[in-house]
Amino acid sequence: MAGLFFCTPLRHQHLFRQHRSYSEDDAMPEAITLERAKRDKEQGKSPSTQAGEFVREEMHHIREGKHGAANTKQAIAIGLSKARRAGVQLGAPQSGSPSNRTRKQAERDLAKGRRRNKTVSRKRSQATEKALKRQPRSAASRSALSRQATQAARRRSSASRSQAAKKAARTKGPAVRRRAAQKAAETRQRRAA
Repeated sequence: MAGLFFCTPLRHQHLFRQHRSYSEDDAMPEAITLERAKRDKEQGKSPSTQAGEFVREEMHHIREGKHGAANTKQAIAIGLSKARRAGVQLGAPQSGSPSNRTRKQAERDLAKGRRRNKTVSRKRSQATEKALKRQPRSAASRSALSRQATQAARRRSSASRSQAAKKAARTKGPAVRRRAAQKAAETRQRRAA
């Protein structure tokens, strides 16, 4: 059933959602997301890239109307939590940047990811989903994601951003680099007009 949401046109998904009762699978990542994360790991990509697949899934869920999020940061945090529980070796954030509570939760998620027994509390999952359904869907909008990316970039130094851009240019390959250059040129042209 999980794969069905990706191959079904968005306008018809509400038909499937109406007749679907809650199951513990809803709290788990979809099979296609696990497959993408596994492929990223096999290709030697970083844990943060692997975790990005789970964040992407959360954004899709919010846009589909499955649930909402208080803000974009919460939506990203849900995706990272799912990634850690699925076994992605994404370390807990260092002390100082987020709150102690956030850091401890990340450590718990990592520990859960290492354990074999991954049973999910049905009551807790239902309560979480019920709370998230009350939240707005605007957290996954293009403007909200753009705002979040800009704020995150502003916290980094220009040297760090430059280093990341150079690495991206090195690892993209000629075809992807060409597409990125064309997109950048189109953006410049659009903003100039």
